[in-house]
Amino acid sequence: MNASVQSPRTSLWALRVLTVVLAAVMGLALASATQDRGSAAGTVANVAWGLVVAALVIDLVVPSPLGLTIVRMVLPLSVPAAALALAYGASPARGVSALALALLATLVAFSAEAGEALVQGGAYGEERRLPLRPPAVVLPFMVVSWVVWAALALVAVLALSDHRWLVGALVAAVGGLLGWMLFVRFHRFSRRWLVLVPAGAVLHDHVVLGETLMLPRPNVVGAALAPADTEAADLTGPAAGHAVEIVVREMVLAVLAATPADPKGKALHVQSLLVAPSRPGRALQAIAAVKIPVG
Repeated sequence: MNASVQSPRTSLWALRVLTVVLAAVMGLALASATQDRGSAAGTVANVAWGLVVAALVIDLVVPSPLGLTIVRMVLPLSVPAAALALAYGASPARGVSALALALLATLVAFSAEAGEALVQGGAYGEERRLPLRPPAVVLPFMVVSWVVWAALALVAVLALSDHRWLVGALVAAVGGLLGWMLFVRFHRFSRRWLVLVPAGAVLHDHVVLGETLMLPRPNVVGAALAPADTEAADLTGPAAGHAVEIVVREMVLAVLAATPADPKGKALHVQSLLVAPSRPGRALQAIAAVKIPVG
């Protein structure tokens, strides 16, 4: 697949188109699933899906890091929603179509290219924002906590659809509180970037670092894929996959984020450091574009 097909702009437009089609098809599937369950069921399902669609449309029309967090939290809800629509009697054609579209849209939303397009929407001037992969240790927590939140959201909708107003309201309140807590935590990971500007590079990562790390271009010797035996300071989290090693002429001060063991953070003087862009090859191309030696 060539680079143009995989470009952030193409991925964003693909996500927009998929979301519009999914909105219509899911609406038909929900109508089919609730037609024999009374007007309340149809109203609750339509209102809930309408809120999801509104959030997605707003955040995809105006890309931003905030939009990335919302899209990646909300869009995957369409997968279990489509499965439930099938289970509750949606016509096979509508239900299967909705499920297939939900799965495809979710895969595109979690692609590195779509993530880059969304965070780049909030960039200033000549900034190039390259998202960083999350630390591997947090991924299981993120998945499990999202599943719990999604289950609460869907149970609330089902309870309200069955006229169990008190149960539905209580579950919705708990789900809303958990959703806000997860949103705040997840949004920190949407704001982790290697930022490239004509003057050099900036490591913007308040998960790993206590302070933003500035790398002026004259002080950067070069960047390359990190070898397996590198002794560079690991500022990736650590994240899984290939890392990019950046070497500087004069040591820079990297302040790690506070931990229970180091409540004030830990200061490191580093000559070389590792970062983990979502697409290391694309990152090296972007680094070369600001005239930092690569290879």
